[in-house]
Amino acid sequence: MSIVTLTMNPAIDIATTAESVRPTDKTRCTAPRFDAGGGGINVARTIAVLGEPVTAVFPAGGPPGRLLEDLVHDARISMRSVAIANPTRESFAVTASDTGEQYRFVLPGPRLTAPELHRCLAEIERIAQDCRYVVASGSLPPGAPADFYQSLADLLTDLGVPLVLDTSGAALRAVRRGVHLIKPSVRELAEYTGRPLPDRGSRVAAARELITRGVSEIVVVSLGSDGTLAVTADGDEWFPALDVPVRTGIGAGDAQVGGITAGMSRGYPLDDAIRLGIAAATAALSTPGTAPGHPDRIADLFQRLSPRPDDSGQLAVPK
Repeated sequence: MSIVTLTMNPAIDIATTAESVRPTDKTRCTAPRFDAGGGGINVARTIAVLGEPVTAVFPAGGPPGRLLEDLVHDARISMRSVAIANPTRESFAVTASDTGEQYRFVLPGPRLTAPELHRCLAEIERIAQDCRYVVASGSLPPGAPADFYQSLADLLTDLGVPLVLDTSGAALRAVRRGVHLIKPSVRELAEYTGRPLPDRGSRVAAARELITRGVSEIVVVSLGSDGTLAVTADGDEWFPALDVPVRTGIGAGDAQVGGITAGMSRGYPLDDAIRLGIAAATAALSTPGTAPGHPDRIADLFQRLSPRPDDSGQLAVPK
């Protein structure tokens, strides 16, 4: 049984560096790095380096779509691509050597037709029958209804397969029920609730609203350098971040989702699964482009995050 990831708006992630970035000047860059990108694909890459079987489902079109398939294949990830008419998008990141600042350019992606959207859900239905988890991560493409992920949640509820969801904006606001674990950032959670969330108490209350309303059984709130907050119906726990040098933050949130899902798939208690997610995200901060962390590095960081033997975790994965 494997984990399945769904990426509805994948991209070719192009990363490069330049001595400086200034308006109107030609910016001469170093040789680019090409990665298969988009939330679910990034999640799958982390799950794969952690040694868990994973299959990535994504739409792909045109020459960029064929390159995307080649990059996923090169990452040794099983895939099911869904052919679409319009070409897959590209994203571009430039790091300025003189300041260390990173400039990210994200294109909207191809418009998907109603039949193309249906084929993506049909592909999930075909392969999700016996999987442990389905992870849907990232934005929706143009043409997709805001409640697309709700349709996915309803489908997986009927199949009895838990859904892990990481999205934002209208796609997040349209989710009403049936998610096992949802991972908003604190900014995304504040936008969802329509109010500022300045402290732990307000964040726990906002997360528990989603649980009480049946949106999700578990809410994991990423706080950036302030750590991670996990909330269930029975408790909440804050996990500190690790202070490490940052090469790039692109894909770290996806790596966290990948680590959490891999941990739950292994049967870890929820607190340990979240620690594995933090270790995976931290390891990804020092890799080029959107590359996942090395498994040995993830293992070392996970060990640093593990509680003392006499500590007892507060959270467990809801059954």
